[in-house]
Amino acid sequence: MYDVIGDIHGCYQELVELLQKLGYQFEEDNLSHKDNRKPVFLGDLTDRGPDSISVIKSVCTWVKNDQALYCPGNHCNKLYRYFLGRNVVISHGLETTVAELEALTQKQYQHLSSMFKRLYEECPLYLQLDDGKLVVAHAGIRPQDIGKTNKSVKTFVLYGDITGEKHPDGRPVRRDWAKKYTYECTVVYGHTPVKQVRQVENTINIDTGCVFGNRLSALQWPEKSIVSVSSHQPFNEEKFHPIEEDAYGFQ
Repeated sequence: MYDVIGDIHGCYQELVELLQKLGYQFEEDNLSHKDNRKPVFLGDLTDRGPDSISVIKSVCTWVKNDQALYCPGNHCNKLYRYFLGRNVVISHGLETTVAELEALTQKQYQHLSSMFKRLYEECPLYLQLDDGKLVVAHAGIRPQDIGKTNKSVKTFVLYGDITGEKHPDGRPVRRDWAKKYTYECTVVYGHTPVKQVRQVENTINIDTGCVFGNRLSALQWPEKSIVSVSSHQPFNEEKFHPIEEDAYGFQ
C-alpha cells in the first residue's frame, strides 16, 4: 500500500503534517506506519519553499532505509547537476535552495551533496508499482514509453509534453497530454500545479501547489483516496493550471 505525495518544493512543515495525517510515525530518522504503508515521492523535493534541506535529509534517509520510494523531477535533475558543478542557471526556485546550501559549513554541504547525489543516481526514472497497475512519473509518461528509459522518455517524464515554446515568465509551454492517451494502468504525476487533484480517465495529477499557497496532497493506493493538508505559504493564483474539471474532493 502506498501514499503518493505531490511536489514538496521545500515545504517541510507541510510534509510532516501530511505524513502525520496519513498515520505515519516518526522516531529519530525512521518513518513507519502501522499498516506497513510506504510514501512515494514523485520528485521536485526542493526549490521555492522555505526548508529544502530538511526535505532532502528526510527523504534521502527514508529511501536509504527502505521506508519510502522516490523518482526524480526536473528540479531534482537541476539540483543534481548543480551538485556536480555543472553550469546551471540559478533561477526558477533553485536560488532558494542555493541560499540554504550557502549557509552550511563545508562539511555539512559535502554530506548533503553526497546524500542527494546518491539518491538521484540510484533512483529509477519512474516507478512501476503493484504489478504495473500503478505508474508514478513526475510530469507523466506516454503509454508506449512505460518500460523504456531513453532520452525522449526522460524528457517527457521530467518536463511533460513540452512544445519548445516559453511562457513570459520562462516556464515551458506544455500540452495537456492526459487527455491525449489511454492507459490500462493508473498514472499518478505532478509537475503542473492544479488547485484540486485532477483526474482524467486513468491519470491523476496530485500537484496541488503547496509552495504556491494551496495544499500538499497524497493519493492513497490502492484506495485511490486523497488526503491533503493546507499550505503555510502565501497563495499565488497565477501559478495554477486553469483546467479544473474532474477534480477529486479532499479529506
